[in-house]
Order: sequence, then structure tokens, then C-alpha cells
Amino acid sequence: MNDQQDIKRPDDKEFVKRLGIVVFLFSVFIVAIIGMLLNIQVINAQKYKKQAAQQYEREVTEYAQRGAILDRHARLLAESIESISFYADPQIVRKTPLYDDNGKPVKTKKGKQITYDNSWGVATHFARYLGGNRLVYFQALQRRKGAAVLGRKIPAAKALPLMQLVLDKKIPGVRFDKELQRYYLNVAAQVIGSIGSAKSESDGSSGLELQLNKALKGCDGTRILQRTATGIRYPAPDARQQDAIKGNTVQLTIDGDIQSIVEDELTKAVNTFNADAAASIVMDVRSGEILAMANIPTFDLNHRATWTRQNSRNRAVTEMYEPGSTFKLVMAAGATEVLKRKADDIVFANNGVLPIYNLKIRDHEAYGNITFREAIMYSSNIVAAKTAMELGREKFNAYTRNFGFGMKTGIGLVGEASGMVRTLSRWDQTTLPWMGYGYQVMATPLQILQAYAAIANDGELMKPYIIKRIIDAEGRVVREIVPEKVRRVVSAETARYLGKEYFQAVVDSGTAKNAAVPGVTVAGKTGTARRAAGGSYANPVYVSSFVGYFPVEAPRYAIIVIVENPKTAYYAATVAAPVFSSVASRMIACSEEMQKNLAIYSPEKSRIDSIMTVLVPELRGYKGRDAQRLLKWLNLDVKYSGNLDGIVVGQSIASGSRVVQKKVITVTLASRSVKRKSL
Repeated sequence: MNDQQDIKRPDDKEFVKRLGIVVFLFSVFIVAIIGMLLNIQVINAQKYKKQAAQQYEREVTEYAQRGAILDRHARLLAESIESISFYADPQIVRKTPLYDDNGKPVKTKKGKQITYDNSWGVATHFARYLGGNRLVYFQALQRRKGAAVLGRKIPAAKALPLMQLVLDKKIPGVRFDKELQRYYLNVAAQVIGSIGSAKSESDGSSGLELQLNKALKGCDGTRILQRTATGIRYPAPDARQQDAIKGNTVQLTIDGDIQSIVEDELTKAVNTFNADAAASIVMDVRSGEILAMANIPTFDLNHRATWTRQNSRNRAVTEMYEPGSTFKLVMAAGATEVLKRKADDIVFANNGVLPIYNLKIRDHEAYGNITFREAIMYSSNIVAAKTAMELGREKFNAYTRNFGFGMKTGIGLVGEASGMVRTLSRWDQTTLPWMGYGYQVMATPLQILQAYAAIANDGELMKPYIIKRIIDAEGRVVREIVPEKVRRVVSAETARYLGKEYFQAVVDSGTAKNAAVPGVTVAGKTGTARRAAGGSYANPVYVSSFVGYFPVEAPRYAIIVIVENPKTAYYAATVAAPVFSSVASRMIACSEEMQKNLAIYSPEKSRIDSIMTVLVPELRGYKGRDAQRLLKWLNLDVKYSGNLDGIVVGQSIASGSRVVQKKVITVTLASRSVKRKSL
């Protein structure tokens, strides 16, 4: 017995030892599990919660709708519209499950789902609803990797049938995304600009789209979606959803109709005279509002591929040039106020040549003794230079800067140039006489227009502006621009004297007869300036310009026209002045606002209305509806043959004929393809 007990004792010890090891290992295992649970549920709870959420939650950015850009009459110039893009997973399309007529899956005898290649069927659907070749869609679905793009930025109305098929799961493997696409009326391209920067497709890249990007863009929202076991997503009930905030709406002072007219007339001028470029601005002289700002060449805002650095330049505010004779306004103002010069005073024009400092100033014709009015009418450079020297450098410099030259106008557009006027310390002997007729000074078209608008506004310089107001998504006005007087540049008496005695005479009897507008008095000045090419005037490039305002009795609107490097003719009387006339005539015919303003503020209106006869305007080349409005404004009746959307190719009474009011003018209309004849 003792021997047997002695034999069992080692076994008991071994058992206890093994049991201890098992208990220890089991304890370690329990501790490890507890440690892991503590790590998952306590220490790194947020980390694992986030990872779990990622398995069934998805954060989706809800892009804000970009604010609209409107013209002065609240008509859309730019807006963001919803578009649809379609994508497909070729792997799923080529293995589409087959269903019977009752909608039940068709399976093999072994219970395996039968599939088929539905590429041709999908291609057929897209060709039917979106247009295009079925083969192109079919080939897109044959790719081995990645998603196939079947349609980008399709208008929602056009995409609706396909969207319904996708939602009804009738074309498995196809999905769609909603996007916001910017659409433009396609006027004032350089002013409005476009979107699509290097940072973001939804950010502004040029023009007002860039300048006002923060106001227009709005604030993106977020959506937290959860996914069911079957893959259907729905808004997470316990997550905070952030709604997108629509961008602000920007209303401009621009009139869309007038802008279109100006761009059309500039295009004709560039084509007619084979010019490099052209620019024009229309301003309300009383408020400083810009009704149109046009540049040619231009680009298609809805097709980014047409954009180039050259055609995107807003020449109206960024280009500086020596203005030539339009700058004689400064000389005439100083002469009137400082020298007390009168229109009938006799001045000597040196018979066409003025030797000065081993150089010569020349007129285009040899004038001797002429009146000061005639000197301005016929644009004598010699008289302008001599008058500037009589004024003296200090006085001439003061008037130059008082009119706003050498500084930005404050319109606030990106890239506006300040022009260039030398400081007095840098003037040499030739600076003063040459500045007298518009050389050795650089100005922008907007600066020239602002100066003439000051004369039209009884001598008060107004700050030009193009942004009228900014409105938030709730319809509240968050910013509004109001007319702002900068300073008085000349007295009201001087301003009226300059307009009636000099600049109206330029249009009535001087170099700008082609700028006349039927039924309206016009004051203005031509400018034919040489621009140095390659740093030399040996082979000059000409810049033809005309700036004017109307009606002279109570001025309301001012227009400047600039045509760069016209090649078939270069004198402003031939190139720029007729463009002014056409623009003004069409503006008056088309704008009810303008007709109303002219009627309200013209003290001569009642007298004009009482006149029994009127001059018949030249109608050929106008659109039928424009001609109809122009004749109505002149109190003439119209009959027409053809479609009013066509172009006038004939009129029953010749232009310039005087007829009684209510006379019927018959016009012949042709299709738009007929080119306008030169006037």
C-alpha cells in the first residue's frame, strides 16, 4: 500500500502542475480579452466607432447653388442650373441578371442566376434619349476597368427619362449624379467672366465671377447617409445635416439689350475695317451707371475652349493709349475758364505747320486765321498746342488731374489701369504742347468717357459703377451702390458752353457729322491717334475713337467707341463716329427706359412733338423690330413685308427725307443672312 501511494504522488504533482498551467493560460486569455474590450470600448472607443461608421455611413457634400448675375432689369446674365451626369459599371452591365415576364430571376437547373451582356441595350437607351451614335456608347461599355462615362452635364429635363429608368432599376449598373452647371446669356463676357479655376471648378476664374466669388459661391452643405444591408442609403437620423446656403445674387447696372447692340455694332466695325480690336462703354452721365461695356474680340462664356488671354481682356478699363484729339477737352475747358476764350475768338493755325523745339506739329489741313470754335470743329492740333502753352504747365496739369486722368476711376473692376500722367518734375519742353492735343499722356477709354460725362453733367464728375446691388438668398439687399459725386471739374456755365458751342458743332458741322443721331442733338469729339509700334512712330498703328453724349439740351447718356488698328480706313470720322450713331439710334429704338428718360428730361420735347415734319432715318441693316421701334419713337407708322426678325434691305422713303408725322414707311425685310450695308 505504501508503495502504491508513493507511486501516485508524482502523478498528482504533475496533474497539479498541468492544471496550474491551464489556469494561468486561461487567466492570461481572460485578461487579454478584457484588455481588448477595454481598448475597443473605452480607450479607443471613438476610433473604432468611426471605423464602424465608415462601413455603413457616408458623408456627402451638398454643393451650394452659385448666385445669379442679373442685368438692371433683373434679367438673367448668368445662372447655375442643375445638370445630370451618367456613369456605368461595365462589369455589372455585361453581367445583367435575367428575369422572366413575372419579374422572377431566371436560373439554371442547378439554381445559378443566369446573366447576359446588356451593353447594346444600354447603348440603345442612351442613343434614344440623349442622341448620338449607339456604337460610341457601346464601345464605352467595353472597358475592362473603371467606370464608363455615358453623358456629362445633361439638362435635367432631357435626362429625366433615363433617370427614371435608373431609379426603377431597369438598367442595372448605371447611376447618375446631379451637378450644377453655369449657364450664361453670353454678353459682356470680359466683364462677367467665367468659373473653373485651378483650385475648384466652382470658383470664379475671371471678371466679376472672380471678383465677387465669395459673395456668389455660397456655402456648401453636408449630408450624412447610412446604408442598409441591401445597400440602400438614407439620411442618418441621429446625425446633424448641414444644408447648403445658396450664393448671393448680383445685379448689375448693365442693360442686356444695350450690351447686345453695342457688341453687334463693334463686331461690324471690326469686320468692316479689318481692325485688331474694338471697345465701347455706355454711361448714364447723371448717376455714373454703366449701361454697357463691350469688347471685341470676345469669347463664348458657355464654351471654355474659346477663351484666350487676348480675347478675355477688358480693354475698356485695362488698355491705356494716347487719346489724341478727344483729350482736347482739357485744353478747351482751361481756355474757357482761365483764358476766358470765346467760341468766336480768332486764332492763328500757322497754315498747317508749327515748328517747335526742332520738331513740327502739323494739322491735316492748312488753316490760317480761324475761330476757336472752328479750331475745335476741325480738330486743329496747332491751335490746341498753342492754347496749352498759353495756359501754362501748372494750370494745364491741374485741369488734367481734375478731370480724373492719371488715377483709377474707382469702378472697382479687376485690372483697371490708372493711365499715366507725368509729374511736373518730369515734364520736358515738348510735354505741354503735345499734351494739348492728346500725346505724351496715357488714358483708358473709361477715363475719357468719365471726363466727357462730367461736361454733360454740368461739370460734376461722377464715380462710374457697374454693380448695382447684392441680394442674399432670402431676398434681402446686403449691399447697394448709389451714385457718388467725385468733384466739380468746371462750372456748370462752362460745361454748357463747351457742349453747345464746341462739341455740338463738331457733330453738326465738324469732323463728326457721321455721329449724328436722327431726332436727337449730339455733342462729342473725334480722335485719331497714332500708337507707337515697336517703340517707334515710323510705322504707326492708329486708334480711332469718338466720344459723345446726348441730348445736348439736357444730357443723359454718353458713349465712347474705340477701334484699334483699323486697316481699310483710320480717320475717326469714318471709323468710330458711325458706330456711335448706330449704337445710339438702336439704343433709343429698343430701350423703353431710355425713351422715357429722354422724354422726361428734355425741355425741348414739347416743342419737338409739335413739329409737323420729321426726318426719315436710314433703316437698312437694322433688324425689323429695331426699325419698327425707331419709327414709332419718331412718331412714324410702319408697314413691312417679310419677317420682323429679318434685316431691313429697303425702305419706301429715302433716309434724310422730311415727312409729316404719322407718315407710313414701308420697309422690306430679308433673312438674317443679308449683311448690313455701310452707312
